[in-house]
Amino acid sequence: MDAVFSQFDLVLKAFLLTLELFLLAGVLSLAFGTLLAAARVGPVAVLRRAAGLYVTLVRSTPLLIIFIFVFFGLPQMDIQLPFLVKGVVSLTFYTSSFVCEAIRSGINAVSVGQAEASRAIGLTFGQSMRYVVLPQALRAVVPPLASVLIALAKNTSVAAGFGLLEATARMRYFTNDQADARTWIFLTFAIGYIVIVELISAGAGSLERRWKVAR
Repeated sequence: MDAVFSQFDLVLKAFLLTLELFLLAGVLSLAFGTLLAAARVGPVAVLRRAAGLYVTLVRSTPLLIIFIFVFFGLPQMDIQLPFLVKGVVSLTFYTSSFVCEAIRSGINAVSVGQAEASRAIGLTFGQSMRYVVLPQALRAVVPPLASVLIALAKNTSVAAGFGLLEATARMRYFTNDQADARTWIFLTFAIGYIVIVELISAGAGSLERRWKVAR
């Protein structure tokens, strides 16, 4: 245990970077995924097809390949970004496609009559989505969205292979440096990830109960 606790500040810094990656990519994925979902059910055929193509391509591509494209492909196109931004962009590209499909399933669960009624009173498509459809859809998809965010928290570990010293990269540093304490090092970092996942689950459960009562 001394191998970890004697340098516990490094462990905390690593998990702070993991949380930073998770929070930034999570917020951007929720925003971009919602826009994609609106485009997929919208009246503009070009946007509907483009959003569908994006989701199909990204969901079929391993996250590691997206990381390789962002970290090594973008610089060859003269697009230079800081390492943290590259990690956030990679995770956002990937996660937003799953967010899109979760929200789209919620939109499809909303009664067609709700959308028709909103159009009957003169709301545009955007106003109908914002004030009528999306609020109901989001309440219905809290559990699948929580699963997507939990997967995102664990997917931050892929950044370890691209120079970002988040939790998995720091764990590898400790195990390489102090091989005789590997069991305790693994347990310490595993507990850290479990805490993050349980916090997301608790937040989603609380939100689901609150919205259930509100209905």
